[in-house]
Amino acid sequence: MTRLSIPATITDAPAASQPLLQTVEKQLGSVPNLFRLIANSPAALEGYLSLSGALAKGSLPAATRERIALAVAELNGCGYCLAAHSYIGANMAKLDPVEIEANRRGHSTDPKADAAVRFAAQVVTARGHVSDEQVKAVKLAGYSDAQVVEIILHVAVNTLTNYANEVAQTVVDFPAAEALVA
Repeated sequence: MTRLSIPATITDAPAASQPLLQTVEKQLGSVPNLFRLIANSPAALEGYLSLSGALAKGSLPAATRERIALAVAELNGCGYCLAAHSYIGANMAKLDPVEIEANRRGHSTDPKADAAVRFAAQVVTARGHVSDEQVKAVKLAGYSDAQVVEIILHVAVNTLTNYANEVAQTVVDFPAAEALVA
C-alpha cells in the first residue's frame, strides 16, 4: 500500500496535471504509477517531465541513459525504478540480461558506457564529492564536459524518482526485477 495517494485515473489527478498525464499516456500507451504519484503536484510533474524531456535531447545515447538509471536505482535501493528500468532497458534500449546485471552492479560490458556508469555510481556513492581522478577518467573515456554534466543530471533525475517512489512506497506496475546474486 502506498503512503501517498496515487490518482487512479488521469481525471482523478489535479486539473493542471491532467494534460501532462495525457501526453505521457500518448507517449507510453499508459500512465505508470510514478507519473500519477508525481501528478499530485502539477508543478513537480511539469518540472520532472521538463527535465526528463530536455535530457532525452542530450548527447548521451538512450542505452547509456538506461544504464545509468539502473545503476542509480540499485544503489538507492528503489525496487520500483529497478523494475521500470529493467523493463525499459530490455525492451526499448535492447540491453541484454548480462548488461542489465552489469549496470545494476555499477559498470557496463561496453567500454565507453562503462566509464559513464562507473562515474554515475561514484557520484551517487560520494554524493557528488568525486575526486579529480574520477572526473579525469570519465573524460579520458571520451566524454565531453557537456556529457559529464548530463551524466550528473541523469543521476539527479533518477535519484528524484527513486526517492519519490521509496517515500511513497509506490506499487510496482512493471515486471519485478530479480534480486542480484552476491
